[in-house]
Formats: sequence, C-alpha cells, structure tokens
Amino acid sequence: MPSNGGSERRPYIRSVERAFRVILAFDAERPRLTLSEVAQITDLDRATARRLLLTLADLGYVRVNKRDFELSPRLLELGYSYLSSMSLVDVVQPHLQRLARDLNETASLTVLDGDDVVYVGLAVGGRLSAVNITVGTRFKAYATSMGRVLLAGLSDEELEEHLARVQLENSTEYSLGSIAELRLALKEAREQGWALVDQELELGLRGVAAPVRDRTGLVVAAINVSVHTGRASASELTQSYLPRLREAAESVEGDLRGKPLVW
Repeated sequence: MPSNGGSERRPYIRSVERAFRVILAFDAERPRLTLSEVAQITDLDRATARRLLLTLADLGYVRVNKRDFELSPRLLELGYSYLSSMSLVDVVQPHLQRLARDLNETASLTVLDGDDVVYVGLAVGGRLSAVNITVGTRFKAYATSMGRVLLAGLSDEELEEHLARVQLENSTEYSLGSIAELRLALKEAREQGWALVDQELELGLRGVAAPVRDRTGLVVAAINVSVHTGRASASELTQSYLPRLREAAESVEGDLRGKPLVW
C-alpha cells in the first residue's frame, strides 16, 4: 500500500486504483483490447481484469464487442470536473478573448453534461450579449448550436440513448417539433462539422458553434458565438462568423496537442 511519506498511512482502496489502471490501459494506439491484453498491460490476473472490465461495462464506461473491449464516450462525465477547471479553460480563454475582440461579440466555451450544455468559459465582446449567461449557465443541449455539435460528436449508441429520452419543448415558433427533425439536424451537424440554431431557444437569438476535439479526435467541448437577429443574418453567421469560429477551434485543438498557435 502506498505511503504518504510519514508515519501515518492514508486509507487506500486498491480496487479503485486497479479500475483506473484498466481505464488507462486504453489509448490512441490501443483503442480496443482483449481481456488478455488488458491483464498483461495492467499486470492483473485475468479474473480480476475481467471483473473490472465487466463492472465498467455495466456502468457504461466500457463497451464490449465480442472479444474486444473499448472505452465509452460516457467517460466524458468523469472529465467534466477537469473540463470546467483551469486546465482546459486556461488553454481556451485566450482564443475566446481574441475571437470576442475580432467579432465584437461574446464568445463562449461549453461542455456536455448529461442532456445539458454547461458554460465553462466566456469572453465578452464590445456589444451587449444576446443572452444573459454566466459560467455555469445550463441549457438543453438539443436547442443550442453548441449542444448540437456536442451531441453530434457522440457515438451512434450514445446518441440514440439521448434521442430516446429527450423531451422536446416548443420554446419558440421556430423550435424543432419532432425527434425526426432533431435527428436530421444532428446528422447535418455531424457531416458539416458545425451547427447553427436560429431562434429555436429564444426569439431574436441566433447562434453558431464549432466542436473542439482532443488529440484522439473525441469532441470534448464547443465554441459558440450568439448574436441578436438584428446584428447578423443566418447567412452572415455562416459566411463571416463561422470561418473565424472554426479557426479558433482548430487553434485550441493545436494547443491541446502541444503544437504552436495557428493564429
């Protein structure tokens, strides 16, 4: 049992340590592993490795595909505290500030938490914000541009689970009226790599968002700009704002990979 370096020994739950060893056995070079491979990498016996893998599978953090195991996107839930802490926000904040200054609008960073998006970073532009938001503000993911790119980044299985439980609300006359329409909107967001929501959350509000991916390609956050309808049309958002937004997202991804800034 590890020691804290003093005479007092801290409580230590070995099963927790072993579970994390199993999770950390997977990486970009080894996204799928057999039971034998997990046991070998973690230096656990097969019976222990099997119990841990099946427990993680029951909790939704690991998928089982015949003889192979792989991590599930549900691990994003474990990463929420990290995403909302200084680590990711510190990386993104300078990009948000530059984006807000260049577009003269408020730029934000959001992550997916269950069926909601949560704001974890903000940079206020020179104009009044189109909507009153602060760090910690939550909205239903399906009704926002950033929520749609985050949902589009889920696996097919995770997305179907979301669609099966989500309850649509007609917040405005422009709100989507059916799961079929939402499914099409998410398909479009996945294919084009961005999403625009026009007055579906609130009348007079348009928003466009682009995903932020980690070094493995997993969507971990979304960058968004929202404007009053009188300041920019939907076509202006996609033609003028979106290219700048995607540049910012790509630069953040470069920082997350440890590469030099793009802009």
